[in-house]
Amino acid sequence: MASESPIRFGTDGWRALIARDYTFANVRACAHGVCRLLAAHGNADRGLVVGYDSRFGSADFAAEVAAVATSLGVPTTLADRVVPTPVVSFEVIRRKAGGGVVITASHNSAAWNGFKYKPDYGGSAAPEII
Repeated sequence: MASESPIRFGTDGWRALIARDYTFANVRACAHGVCRLLAAHGNADRGLVVGYDSRFGSADFAAEVAAVATSLGVPTTLADRVVPTPVVSFEVIRRKAGGGVVITASHNSAAWNGFKYKPDYGGSAAPEII
C-alpha cells in the first residue's frame, strides 16, 4: 500500500522505497516541480537532460520525467542507456541545458530509488533551490 509521506529533498535529492513512496505519481510531481523551477528562472527553453541508473524501474521513471517535461513544452534529452550521475552533469553543461534529472538512489540498497536535480551548472542543487 502506498504511503502518504511527503516528498522531502535532502542534500542530494529525494530517495524513497520503490512502490511505497517512490511511485510514478511522486516522480511526476517532482518532474512538474523541476519544470516550474526551470520556467521561473527563464531556463525552460534551454531544456532538460534526463538520465538513470540500472536499478529496477529507473528507465521507466526517467521516461516518465521526460514525458512530463515534454508535455510542458520543455525540450528534453533522455539517455538511451544507463549512465552514471556525472554524465548527466556533464551533458547539462555541454548542452547549456536549463538543468538535469538523474533517477538514482546512489549508495542506497536496491529497494530504493531517487530523484536528483542538477541545475544549469551541473552540480548538486543548493539548499535554497530545494
